[in-house]
Amino acid sequence: MPSWAVGRTGVEAMGRTHDLIVIGAGAAGLTAAGGCARLGLRVALIERDRMGGECLNTGCVPSKALIAAARAAQGFRSAGPLGIRPAEPEVDFAGVRAHLRATIARIEPHDSEERFRGWGVEVIRGEARFLDGRSLSVGGRRLEAPRIVIATGSRPALPPVEGLADTPFLTNETLWDLETLPDHLIVLGGGAVGMEMAQAFRRLGSAVTVIEAGQPLSRDDPEAVAVVLGRMRAEGVRVLAGTRALSARHGAGRIVLETDGVGQVEGSHLLVATGRRAAVEGLGLEAAGVVLGPGGIRVDGRCRTTNPAILAIGDVREGPRLTHAAGQEGSLAVMAIGFGIPARLDHAALPWVTFTDPELAQTGLTEEAARERHGDIVVHREAFAENDRALADGEAEGFVKLVMARGRVLGATLVGAGVGELVLPWSLAIRRKASPWAISGAVVPYPTRSELSKAVAFAAFEGRIFGPWARRWAGLLARMRR
Repeated sequence: MPSWAVGRTGVEAMGRTHDLIVIGAGAAGLTAAGGCARLGLRVALIERDRMGGECLNTGCVPSKALIAAARAAQGFRSAGPLGIRPAEPEVDFAGVRAHLRATIARIEPHDSEERFRGWGVEVIRGEARFLDGRSLSVGGRRLEAPRIVIATGSRPALPPVEGLADTPFLTNETLWDLETLPDHLIVLGGGAVGMEMAQAFRRLGSAVTVIEAGQPLSRDDPEAVAVVLGRMRAEGVRVLAGTRALSARHGAGRIVLETDGVGQVEGSHLLVATGRRAAVEGLGLEAAGVVLGPGGIRVDGRCRTTNPAILAIGDVREGPRLTHAAGQEGSLAVMAIGFGIPARLDHAALPWVTFTDPELAQTGLTEEAARERHGDIVVHREAFAENDRALADGEAEGFVKLVMARGRVLGATLVGAGVGELVLPWSLAIRRKASPWAISGAVVPYPTRSELSKAVAFAAFEGRIFGPWARRWAGLLARMRR
């Protein structure tokens, strides 16, 4: 057994305060701390703010609750094709805010101090600062452990826009403090967060302008992005692609951005959604021998920093900033620290979803990335317009695209209503824990959107199933039965 995989008796005998110290109580840190504590290790969890981190308090949970309210509002406007007379909804923004708070409150117990203390975790409130590679201080108290996990997450990154620091603006951390619905929301940044919030506020009744220096949702399949942008523009969201904000100013309750493409853009509120940066302020990484790169703490394939005794997991390290990736890395830390199993990161099938309407989901390589990496690929598609449930629901926009090479699934792109719920089998297929052949032969309930996955998987074999050799064999059998 490794020297650091010891129980309480070993900790006390070695003069250490804990087996493991975890800094940060977000998705990554909670998974690591809770898992190791349930294995009987003595764990300290340090958090300076709210349990649950960004996802619970200012990210995934409130944003999806807002999107749900916006979707309900939009339903009033878009029910005409179903025989329901359209109407403009009356949005009670105070009620929307209450819905957000209630949603957070219902989920909070899962991330609460009480729950983790019940598992044996010592939850310590305060600011952590490294003293050396094995110890740190919190509120004047010295803690020491053979293994330390940094899981402090990320903070909004601000773009170099002249005058921005002197202009009132919102980020995902402060957006939820709004007491009134913005008259005109300017969104700076066309990534997932920016586009989700742009559509949500437009549906709730705000005028919305998105300013994006490059292409909106640039990491996704352009064909799928076009479907999302088409819907958003049809709903009245003004999307200014290839437009850079040069300066910002405010006065008389208005915010004005000067751009390099369309001149001035004026609104009542400004949301800055231009990316994230690692939250490492005050940690004293230098004292621990931990190197910070431009995208976060540098780690290897096992989440080890330049100090092998210290892991960095979740948004704080270089790599994808997704809650489910953070949770996976928390589990990896449990495997390494609790069981001594040196599991490695595998992002080949890491899925992500942009929760616009229609949703956009991706796992593995996009078509463009697959062509660059593998050259000769095969693409199979199934349109929502061919799915009976989508037609019945009046949500027939979108498609499922399967990218393959030499019989292997490289990636899947899905755009359409609820496609975040359809991406799982394709993540499994990329990791070869399921096969297109198995998916094509699965019996799925009718009518459901899951039939789209079955249909596109069948398309990968259709040419062989009904090809010349199969036709000859069927003909031979027919003649033998005469």
